[in-house]
Amino acid sequence: MIVKVCGITIAEDALASVAAGASVLGFNFYPKSPRYVRPEAARVIADQVSVLRVGVFVNEAPGDVVRIMKIAGMDVAQVYLGALPAGVRTWRARNVDATFDAAELSDPAPEAFLLDAPAPGVHGGTGHMFDWSRVPSVPRKIVLAGGLDASNVARAIAIAKPWGVDACSKLETAPGRKDHKRVRDFIEAAMAVHV
Repeated sequence: MIVKVCGITIAEDALASVAAGASVLGFNFYPKSPRYVRPEAARVIADQVSVLRVGVFVNEAPGDVVRIMKIAGMDVAQVYLGALPAGVRTWRARNVDATFDAAELSDPAPEAFLLDAPAPGVHGGTGHMFDWSRVPSVPRKIVLAGGLDASNVARAIAIAKPWGVDACSKLETAPGRKDHKRVRDFIEAAMAVHV
């Protein structure tokens, strides 16, 4: 089970998350996000950790995704909307809303699919949940996101049986600033589940 802490904007939060057991950190490169981090600043943080580093992109041109990933030192591009870039590891992010079709998960291009809760005009980090029973049983890597924290991650894992989990806003004191106790509690709760 991978455990991702997303919305990292400062080194202190990155280091605390890794110390607590996070196997993946997420950096948001969507300029309209309250958790946006400049690629150069992300690189300074990313160079201090040895876990998987995921860049979050929303409807970005594939060439720009690749360029930003190189600047920022990212390992994976997590893409909401838009075309997937070629030549890099990708996760396709998809909101599980009324238009969600499990057939989309048959696309062989992404390494994994991140399934998140919908919110108008917002892509991730909303704190909202979706019905985890809608996660289909498919032979693909699924990362479950949307309103997860220590209070509900075990139940979410038991229902959806994902490859990984991702949390952001429920672990914060303010957008882009993590509460280290909430981070520790979330990771501990996720890692305690055996599916």
